[in-house]
Amino acid sequence: MYLHISSKLPISDVQKAFSNTFPYLKIEFFKNQGIHHLLPGDRSIAEAQQKIREGSIEISGDMKVRELEQALDALFPLHAQVFRRSGNIWLETTMTDDWTLAHQNEHGREISAPDKKKNTIRDDYDLSRNDD
Repeated sequence: MYLHISSKLPISDVQKAFSNTFPYLKIEFFKNQGIHHLLPGDRSIAEAQQKIREGSIEISGDMKVRELEQALDALFPLHAQVFRRSGNIWLETTMTDDWTLAHQNEHGREISAPDKKKNTIRDDYDLSRNDD
């Protein structure tokens, strides 16, 4: 997928485009790196950028979360964090930033699916899995 970044674009439009490709992941944008000042979706991309830059970035399932976050920071500068769905909550992927987006998305699907035997959501505890 190509994610277009435009200063006038609402953050929610970027988030929707990302989630259309990776439905068990979401991307959030922050005003400052390190200090989490979450920007709501109704704000423009320009409010998240230190310097206004526009363009597109190609995102594929084999891209690691860390690579995406670093590319957004380097190219646009946008401070972003990917989250993975775990049942009814969203978890930061900081412990698994070396997983690919496809792997993260699949893990989110697996742990968000009800366990048919117990009729419960599966636990998200197996962070030792890797992308080998």
